[in-house]
Amino acid sequence: MDKIIIFDTTLRDGEQSPGASLDINEKVEVARQLARLKVDVIEAGFPVASPGDFEAVKRVARLIKGPTICGLARATEGDIDAAYKAVKYSSRPRIHVFLATSKIHMKYKLKKAKEEILKQAVAMTKYAARFVDDVEFSPEDASRSERGFLYDVIKHVISAGAKTVNIPDTVGYTVPGEFADLISGIRANVPNIDGAVISVHCHNDLGLAVANSLSAVKTGARQAECTVNGIGERAGNASLEEIVMAIDTRKDIFNLTCSINKKEIYPASRLVSKLTGIPVQPNKAIVGSNAFSHESGIHQDGMLKKRTTYEIMRPEDVGFGQTKLVLGKHSGRHAFAARLEKLGIQLKKARLEEAFRKFKALADKKKEIFDEDILSIVEDELPTHIERFKFVSVYFTGGSSLTPHSVVKLSLKGKTVSAESTGDGPVDACCKAIDKMTRIKGKLMEYSLRALSKGKDALGEVNVKVRIKNGVISGRGSSTDIVEASAKAYLNAVNKSFR
Repeated sequence: MDKIIIFDTTLRDGEQSPGASLDINEKVEVARQLARLKVDVIEAGFPVASPGDFEAVKRVARLIKGPTICGLARATEGDIDAAYKAVKYSSRPRIHVFLATSKIHMKYKLKKAKEEILKQAVAMTKYAARFVDDVEFSPEDASRSERGFLYDVIKHVISAGAKTVNIPDTVGYTVPGEFADLISGIRANVPNIDGAVISVHCHNDLGLAVANSLSAVKTGARQAECTVNGIGERAGNASLEEIVMAIDTRKDIFNLTCSINKKEIYPASRLVSKLTGIPVQPNKAIVGSNAFSHESGIHQDGMLKKRTTYEIMRPEDVGFGQTKLVLGKHSGRHAFAARLEKLGIQLKKARLEEAFRKFKALADKKKEIFDEDILSIVEDELPTHIERFKFVSVYFTGGSSLTPHSVVKLSLKGKTVSAESTGDGPVDACCKAIDKMTRIKGKLMEYSLRALSKGKDALGEVNVKVRIKNGVISGRGSSTDIVEASAKAYLNAVNKSFR
């Protein structure tokens, strides 16, 4: 069977989701998980976009072993220079050059004629090939480009040194049959196409990104560009987990293999959701909380008799825990450690003890504890940043005829400090109290609350976006008390501002 190359652009296109910006430490953490997932290529960012993005790509290139590390560049010498300086530390560096080829982009965005575009594409592909052996070229908006001109550009960039030619459906405009026909046309009309890998990069504006990608793969594309959870510009990108599991589940159709470690799919989904603050919808294929749930009596009867009557994949195959009801307040340390092992989690002794302490405290508040509660506790024990201020406690009063008032206690270098404040509500009062202690003036831009499990006593997770100075920083906190969860989330964002 042929191999399909999985090109992950979560750290580049995925990060372009509104409000999903990741800092350097978070990018490295995601890159480490992508390496465990065994993606073939990590597009780590757009180095020329900002000093922070340059440093993040450089750090990923230095630290992450295994996958090819790729940097994006417009078809200019300055962009290519920046990309090379960032990715050169990788043992497998790639420069990804792009230039628009559609009439609408050439006329209104670039204001250039076909001859100029072709000349620039060839010159910049040659320029990138001076630095690295692995050059990828993307004719941006390829799905809306004039076929003859597109074929000509592809032919010439391959001759100039492009080893991969990526065909983007930049605005998610095409449909599967049309996109498959485009790939067939390229294979039939570009005489040197065998000298490069055909890649596809599909957007989800019409909800067809995965379908278009799979139609292209079926027609001969051998690299699929995608993101974890399908995040990305506007409506997002093709979802990595959906492409991988479609190819794996329907080997009879695709006859392809890929290098992905499927058991790391769900952990990757959770990490990306946590760090970007973008929750996964419950009915999301493969990684949604309902993906392997069965409520219908007919379905349950079928599942009890034969799993494959209503499940085409096993949850274990993608790292999804089977059991929903897990532990209670009478459970001991051994049972807790055994459950973590079943969930594929290993903690050192000190972190295990702290996680167990939090579990027991939570068990006293809840009748039932679910896998999602355990995972949230464990994730809190795996910080991706240094906490200058640690949350200790919160006390608040309020009501219809009372002004909301809160007292928040934090720990700074082992010493407990406290402050009190009033506000428009208990959350506002907590944030203002935290501002007093940290001497950071934050403005709450976005706030979302969701239950991590079932029941009125469910663990609540709060995700916030806080404007601090000129930047917007995400924060996360969880507790059975939503005011406490809110205070933790706000403090999480404030702590990140000190980096």
